Amino acid sequence: ILDNSPFKEVYIPPAAGDAGTSMGAAFYTWNHDLNNKRSFVLETGYWGPGFPQEEIDHIIAGYKDKLNSNAFHMETESDEDRLVEKTVDFISKGNVVGWFQGRMEFGARALGNRSIIVDPRRTDMKDILNARIKKREMFRPFAPSITIEHVPEWFESSYQVPFMEKVYKIRPQKQEQIPAVTHVDGTGRLQTVQKSHNPLYYNLISKFGEKTGVPIVLNTSFNENEPIVTTPTEALDTFLRTKMDVVVLGCTIIKRK
Repeated sequence: ILDNSPFKEVYIPPAAGDAGTSMGAAFYTWNHDLNNKRSFVLETGYWGPGFPQEEIDHIIAGYKDKLNSNAFHMETESDEDRLVEKTVDFISKGNVVGWFQGRMEFGARALGNRSIIVDPRRTDMKDILNARIKKREMFRPFAPSITIEHVPEWFESSYQVPFMEKVYKIRPQKQEQIPAVTHVDGTGRLQTVQKSHNPLYYNLISKFGEKTGVPIVLNTSFNENEPIVTTPTEALDTFLRTKMDVVVLGCTIIKRK
């Protein structure tokens, strides 16, 4: 639409399917039946359940036997910058990281709060994800999350994509740098990340860019052939059931030895 029509903007909500009818019905009632003016714009998808650290800690305590010190290393990092730096270090060393933060995303895509995050520079990362966790068909692609400022440098289109619902051409000279998120036709189904929308996830991608020169991470949903995890319990069960290397639940880091 953007490339082949006069339209300058295209808005697609995060749940552009059956789930989105709930939002559509509410807007119709508010604007049409109640005759209220349009005002609210859904700019982020982070409207789902969130869990305070105290509740996360309580749930983790219930897994004490399963998370024994012989097999796992656990630590708490209350400093946000240090938490991000440690997570970036895990990702850059090829670890598969479960990232459970804040309020869950609304819609079909994980947008950085219920995500599995890995290094997009590795040519083998798709195979690693499918062998350890996803078990998807080999042709199904994985998506890049990129800080909004760097989109023009890496993609031929630069219109924002906060809900990971558009596909843009990756610049030819950049494709070989991010093979794990480049489709066979040279495109990528990107998510653009703004600091004002998700400061923690933005910080994570920015720090990864500072460390590697690539301000992009591979972002796939935190699940294994089931709906995206919602609760800390579901996240821990998925972590233990699969061959994920690290899970970061709020400020708690759990790593397989």
